[in-house]
Amino acid sequence: MKIDFEKSDGLVPAIIQDPNTKNVLMLGYMNQEAYDKTIATKKVTFWSRSRNCLWTKGETSGNFLNLVDIKVDCDNDTLLIKAIPDGPTCHTGTDTCWGEENNNNPLLFLSDLQDFIDKRHEEMPEGSYTTKLFKDGVNKIAQKVGEEALETVIEATNGTSDHLVYEASDLLYHLIVLLTSKGLRIEQIADELHKRHDPNWDKKRREAKAKGEMK
Repeated sequence: MKIDFEKSDGLVPAIIQDPNTKNVLMLGYMNQEAYDKTIATKKVTFWSRSRNCLWTKGETSGNFLNLVDIKVDCDNDTLLIKAIPDGPTCHTGTDTCWGEENNNNPLLFLSDLQDFIDKRHEEMPEGSYTTKLFKDGVNKIAQKVGEEALETVIEATNGTSDHLVYEASDLLYHLIVLLTSKGLRIEQIADELHKRHDPNWDKKRREAKAKGEMK
């Protein structure tokens, strides 16, 4: 990885992002020495412009930034650093330097779950329930989705909220397995819903149908 430290007097901006929540935590600056120490220690280290010295985030507070990955931008003069924080990132005690909470968005896990199921589909490890579903074939998987949908409906009409969440989770899991078996991903469903959110969506569909583009 080539980093152009000379473009701005030996320093490059370093944007810190939590890889789990995808939230931006802070912005600091690195020189070559700070970058090298970050790589060596796996603790994000910056160059302090006010103190004119290296400083490892968390060296006094204990709130380290644990390195996961570093990428450089297209101009080779800005870093995107993914790091897991041990605690609040800002010296004021907030999670981020913008005063935002670094909360995880549970919806992001759906992509991680899709990745996991994709890997199961590729590797087909023995003893895995997901592997068994894939081996049973698409018809059996589709049948399972139908069964889980029925159980979800039953809980919605006659059950408890906890049981509804439980059954709906089963339904969503088996739906992702079904999508995977057809070479699709849950993000495509989200993209379709996003398109339907367009106020002109129905109009576009009617126009397409009138032109014979839809049957």
